[in-house]
Amino acid sequence: MLGGTWFLGRAVVVEALSRGWEVTTFTRGRSGIPVPGAVAVHGDRENADDVARLAAQGPWDAVVDTSASELAPVTVLLGTRALAPVAARYVYISTVNVYEGWPSEPLSLDSPVLDGPPDADVDYGRLPADWTGPDYYYGRQKAGAERAVLAAFGADRASLLRPGVILGPGEYVGRLPWWLRRAERGGRILAPGDPRKTIQPVDVRDVAAFALDQAQQTGLQVHNVVAPIGRETMGGFLEACMTATSSTGELVWVPDEVLLRSDLRQWSEIPLWRTHPGVWQVDGTSAVAAGFRSRPIAETVADTWAWLSQGNLPVPHARWGEHGISPEKEINILAGLG
Repeated sequence: MLGGTWFLGRAVVVEALSRGWEVTTFTRGRSGIPVPGAVAVHGDRENADDVARLAAQGPWDAVVDTSASELAPVTVLLGTRALAPVAARYVYISTVNVYEGWPSEPLSLDSPVLDGPPDADVDYGRLPADWTGPDYYYGRQKAGAERAVLAAFGADRASLLRPGVILGPGEYVGRLPWWLRRAERGGRILAPGDPRKTIQPVDVRDVAAFALDQAQQTGLQVHNVVAPIGRETMGGFLEACMTATSSTGELVWVPDEVLLRSDLRQWSEIPLWRTHPGVWQVDGTSAVAAGFRSRPIAETVADTWAWLSQGNLPVPHARWGEHGISPEKEINILAGLG
């Protein structure tokens, strides 16, 4: 496990141990609590000596990589080249951001992927500060990382998994926890857009299980890891938050056009709200055919609230502070509806 103490990485380790697998984790050891039962190796993925020291402790049946979300492709390439001789397979957790059309258009595995060479550094794709168009920096970086995996492991020993939004116990980004705390607070709650709009988040535990299933596959596997299109809705999600927290509040649905005039940051200021037509139109049928199963979002919501209610806190992360509308701004928007 590259990673193994945060959110998805931790869920993978827990699931692997429950299957009776032997697990080695590679982390910097600066945050998160190691999972008991796993062998912990500490080191920096950007340090060639540390990576070589890790490789020397192999061989392994598979590598699962959940810790590359903020790493340049060239760093991923360093690790894959070192591990390719001592690992039979590499499962890379990528993202739907690698597609040229996300979030503006519906996506499938046939959709074009962004450019991004396997040896790109952290500055590849970075845009000028005054740029006002679409920013594909993150997607280009992750597309380059995918190619770094293929460059070292080839097309016959790699799985590239492309989730959209991952929620569940341990989430450090802050999307679902913010909605739960907002529901708990009650009052008039700004609910974004149309309650019938479909959404596709998946549970962290389901992604972890699928990643381990993929570690046992052969050949090149590429899958969009999302909930089925049309199964879940924003209304169902928020009602689940109200139910889980026993909220006495009232959901007040505000049309997209009103919110757009209010100069709100989509995706973060109101978590999971985005008006782009393709954001929740990602075809995940190949993952389902390969065995992926996603539990109902109401279960994810209830389990996350139970986790929070037990006094648990996620690993501190800067993205947590990006999410959620201020009470003052919410009140002002709701007051202007009449």
